[in-house]
Amino acid sequence: MADLLGSILNSMEKPPTVGDQESRRKAREQAARLKKMEELEKRKKAEFRKKMEKEVSDFIQDSSQQKRKYNPMGKIERSILHDVAEVAGLTSFSFGEDEESRYVMLFKKEFAPSDEELEAYRKGEEWDPKLAEQRRRLKEQAALEEAADAQTEKTLTCPNSNYRDKYSHLIGTSAAKDAAHTLEANRTYGCVPVANKRDTRSIEEAMNQIRAKKRQKREDETGATSSSS
Repeated sequence: MADLLGSILNSMEKPPTVGDQESRRKAREQAARLKKMEELEKRKKAEFRKKMEKEVSDFIQDSSQQKRKYNPMGKIERSILHDVAEVAGLTSFSFGEDEESRYVMLFKKEFAPSDEELEAYRKGEEWDPKLAEQRRRLKEQAALEEAADAQTEKTLTCPNSNYRDKYSHLIGTSAAKDAAHTLEANRTYGCVPVANKRDTRSIEEAMNQIRAKKRQKREDETGATSSSS
């Protein structure tokens, strides 16, 4: 019986010591402070959201504003502002190289930013529509000039004029074919035969000689026909 009573007494929780009481008191105080901080943080978020909802509403109603830039803010504040903007039907972006400098910009749907504008903000530059238009025109002009230079170089390297088609209405298909034949490409010397490189005649002079030969040929054929008759 005595052993049973002793085992029961040993299994019972001992009264807390002074040190245990102090630890429990500190734990309760810490939990209370944590709860208070959470409630304070929750209240701050609610107040910030209410403030942003008011500012976003004013921004939407102000027809003179197309976009709005906010000062740098923390990640939680940015997240709240993005959510408010999305609910209001606005487009929002965050910019900034590091966490300390990141900020939010709001855009009305009808004035959504272009890719060039977004790229400027990402680079930390101010967006200037007039300057951007000048740059765009310069790029287009440069592209046109580059294409023209490429076409000119291609034409000078290997002319693609079809002399047979060009002069057939003047000297006939047969003579034009002879003229075109003299300008066929040569493997060793490019698009112009060696003989033509030494020929100082103009194309018109060459055509005149070809027409004369053709005229002479016709006369010879006519004369031969008359003799046979």
